[in-house]
Amino acid sequence: MTAEMVAPAWMHEQITAEEYDSWSEEQCTGIEVVDGMVVVSPSASKRHSRPARILANALDAAAGPEWNADTDFDVRLQDVPLTNRRPDVVVYRADTIDVTPTRPEHVLLVAEVVSPGSETTDRIVKVDQYAKAGIGFYWRIEQAATGVPLVYTYILDPATRTYRDAALLTPHAPPAGPAVPG
Repeated sequence: MTAEMVAPAWMHEQITAEEYDSWSEEQCTGIEVVDGMVVVSPSASKRHSRPARILANALDAAAGPEWNADTDFDVRLQDVPLTNRRPDVVVYRADTIDVTPTRPEHVLLVAEVVSPGSETTDRIVKVDQYAKAGIGFYWRIEQAATGVPLVYTYILDPATRTYRDAALLTPHAPPAGPAVPG
């Protein structure tokens, strides 16, 4: 069995931004490009897609007319070598909705839902790539044993192009009870 029978030739060679831009939206779905190399991602499970959709809907409703929140489209982090990522949720300037490719300067926030198999990429690799690209906020969503998602938030330090912890959000957490006098 040859490598071509397992995967097409373009998966074994670096591609340029121009080549990628010539592909159809269907060809680009389910892939990311890192340092010019195509990385195929399996289809997201319902357990993965649901929190991303809920978060995107909530952010879109809260964003006002200046910002949009969506799922499943490319953010072009760099042209050479080509690096396109598909964050699970992207908050971007509404006036750039028809601008292709979406670039870091159009983006306010990216969020990734951590799934089995994406832990290292979502906790280390993408954090570094998004920070170096200058995206102001990065959120990482993880499922806790309780079933309540944990949202780790990071804010960009523009001087170092690294993220620092912002806060840990726990949606639907019960309110704290009154203090009991001691």
